[in-house]
Amino acid sequence: MTELTELVEHGHLFIGGEFTDPLGTEVIEVISPHTEQVIGRVPHASEGDVDRAVAAARRAFDEGPWPRMGLDERIAVITRIKDAFAVRHEEFARLISAQNGTPYSASVMVQALAAMMVWDSAITVARDFPYEERRDGVLGPLLVRREPVGVVAAVVPWNVPQFTAAAKLAPALLAGCTAVLKVSPETPLDAYLLAEIATEAGLPPGVLSILPADREVSEYLVGHRDVDKVSFTGSVAAGRRVMEVASRNLTRVTLELGGKSAAVILPDADLEAAVAGIVPFAWMINGQACVAQTRILAPSSRYDEMAEAFAAAAGALRVGDPLDPTTELGPLVARRQQQRSLDYIRLGQEEGAKILTGGNRPPSQERGWYVEPTLFGSVDNSMRIAREEIFGPVICLIPYEDEDEAVRIADDSPYGLSGSVWTADTERGIDVARRVRTGTYSVNTFSLDMLGPFGGYKNSGLGREFGPEGFGEFFEHKMIHLPAGYREA
Repeated sequence: MTELTELVEHGHLFIGGEFTDPLGTEVIEVISPHTEQVIGRVPHASEGDVDRAVAAARRAFDEGPWPRMGLDERIAVITRIKDAFAVRHEEFARLISAQNGTPYSASVMVQALAAMMVWDSAITVARDFPYEERRDGVLGPLLVRREPVGVVAAVVPWNVPQFTAAAKLAPALLAGCTAVLKVSPETPLDAYLLAEIATEAGLPPGVLSILPADREVSEYLVGHRDVDKVSFTGSVAAGRRVMEVASRNLTRVTLELGGKSAAVILPDADLEAAVAGIVPFAWMINGQACVAQTRILAPSSRYDEMAEAFAAAAGALRVGDPLDPTTELGPLVARRQQQRSLDYIRLGQEEGAKILTGGNRPPSQERGWYVEPTLFGSVDNSMRIAREEIFGPVICLIPYEDEDEAVRIADDSPYGLSGSVWTADTERGIDVARRVRTGTYSVNTFSLDMLGPFGGYKNSGLGREFGPEGFGEFFEHKMIHLPAGYREA
């Protein structure tokens, strides 16, 4: 399997369930991070296209059948979308890898099948969700309803485009909402596969629009007066801006933002198991993952041993063409991301950290936006490389003296998204998990379970995705007071 051999071109936008001509003439060119050549072209949506998409979603919500369908009818449509992902998962994986550099070996699961699992898990949650319940109030009986919030603006990043789209669209659509999905200009091609699937699944007119566009058009969308809810995944800086713009209309927001997560290795841990469990999730998606375990906390008593083991494992990662099934670490999505990682590597050295492996462009790659898998040792948690989200294949190994210090270091971060602990004593690991202030945590493993809530503390975001907690983000709550003594017939 090699790079895409034919230019992928689309001349239309998917607005209100139809492929239609864009209002403008601007075009997005998709650049391969491996070859640095153009591999695709799509229209760049304009503010006028946003107006058309939001108007279609507004009409479909206010007047159309989708919010008024029975739950089983909506589930049937979403099930067809989920099933189509299963059938076309290799196509999704290959196309996303070609755009953002994710190794195909990981992309099949992380980019494609995981998205399918999100759609499937949302169906499971929707079946058991309490849409309406009776309560005894202080002054009489109450009826509490959960009603769909309305028109949803879903803004997704380039690192896991279909996974994050599913995290927003699956619950929104199952709730009865309509949606406008704004996709990143780095990864718009796979969005056209999603549009095809949605059309074939039978979504009614207006329920879904998909717009590739840059940050300025995103800002126009999230500030649109006819949008009722914004669900955003991206950087902290962009999240703050989304919240600021949305606040002008008091639009509800869910923000899934950055991370600087810590993997805590306790002194009794099986080092071989810890290395095997942490390395894939430290350098996942070439380090371009908000949940990546980018700080590895090692006990001082075993620091040298662990430094040697992690450096060897990172240095052995096979770097190359993301579409080569043997590749374990591909290029970064854009030149700016490559330069960002190289700048942080230089900064880490200036701060006094020691490169244990990597630190440069890989000599085997004459072109492409590659950076070697890099591990820094002798890192103090006050260093910028330990505090700021690099979003590249640059990991910090930080020593600690005892468990209390390990927890303090893990918590000493502006982020609180993910984390893990590795120990021979699972109960001890659970105690550590309870102490660390972060939204998701794993003991002797790393996972994101789509039936549980995912989201962050502190600068890592607001609200939750997945599970009933994430599903509930797409509802308004209505309280209906009933007359005293009322009993349902």
